[in-house]
Amino acid sequence: GGAGGAGGGAGAATGTRGASARPSAGPSSGPSPSPAPAGATLGVEAVDDEKPGARVVGVHVPGPGYMAGLVRGDVLLAFGRTRVDSAADLAHAVARARPGKQVTLTVRHRSGGYQQLTAVPGVIT
Repeated sequence: GGAGGAGGGAGAATGTRGASARPSAGPSSGPSPSPAPAGATLGVEAVDDEKPGARVVGVHVPGPGYMAGLVRGDVLLAFGRTRVDSAADLAHAVARARPGKQVTLTVRHRSGGYQQLTAVPGVIT
């Protein structure tokens, strides 16, 4: 037995109508997304490069990447002390960054030259 609606599941009495529309919001116990810490953003779009690195294909203006001097075609090789071999590596490194704290970016420009830039990741709102 036990089909009465007072089940011992997750999230009792939050929203009875649309509950099945979101099958799984993850392992967190609260229905509200607000407990999650604020994430950081660099304000760039990147794809995997042919060589190790994340190639910048879009720069948000204004944004932290733009302010640091990143342009389309740049390849990010390191984000702080984290080596960047792919766009996924860059995304993970940025997600772990603290908004407002300076980070050094190691970049290979389209011309072949290397440069270190300083960026200040912003807050995702």
